[in-house]
Formats: sequence, structure tokens, C-alpha cells
Amino acid sequence: MMLAQQQHWSTPYLAQIKSFLVWSFTLTVCLLVVGFPLVFLMATIAVLATVILQFVLPASAVLIVAGGILGSNVLVVLLGATLLTVKGIHPEEVRWLHWLHGNPQSATLPLYASCPLTCELRPGLYPLGSEVST
Repeated sequence: MMLAQQQHWSTPYLAQIKSFLVWSFTLTVCLLVVGFPLVFLMATIAVLATVILQFVLPASAVLIVAGGILGSNVLVVLLGATLLTVKGIHPEEVRWLHWLHGNPQSATLPLYASCPLTCELRPGLYPLGSEVST
């Protein structure tokens, strides 16, 4: 009953949950996209560990190594997101995450290769059937 009467506690917790979810998504994307050499190195080590472990545990070497690699990646992402959330660093405050800020960037107008040929033409200036001489 006491919790039902106090509604002010939910706002900070929802902000922390949102921050944690955004950080976990951002760190996952960074691990997959930016950390591709790291993922390649982890896959190479996993293959070598599987070959070595195959002699000891022939039935479950691949399962153990794959579970260990995936589990460690998930653990690193979740611990990183938890650490950043607990420290109070919000994703909107980080400058290099400009796509999270929600501020529209100035759009640049496209410049087409044919613009020097067609930029001077105006519709209705030349009647149909007449040639444009340059």
C-alpha cells in the first residue's frame, strides 16, 4: 500500500533502466562493428582451444568453447553497461554518440555530376521541339 501511494520513486529507476538498455545496445553494436578485429581474434583463439580441448573432451569441446566465448562477450557488455549506468554517465552526454542526441544535423544539399549542364535550364524557358544551343 505504501508503494502504491508513492509514485515519485519510479522516474529515476526508469531513467536508469533506459540508460542501461541504451548502453548495452551501444556496447553490443560497438563490439560487433568497431571491434571486428577483436571478434576475429576471439574466433581464432576459440578454434585453437576447440582443437586442443577435443583431445580431452571429444563430445562437448565445441559447446564448451562456444558457450564460453558467447558468455564472456555477454558478460563484458552487461558489466560495462552496468558500470556506466552506476557511474551516472548517460549516453546522451557522450559526444561521440551523436546519433543518440536527437539533434538533427545540418543537411548538405546533394551536388550531382550533371548540375553544370542542367542547372541553368529553367522549365518553360524553351518550347517543345526547339533545340537548346550552347
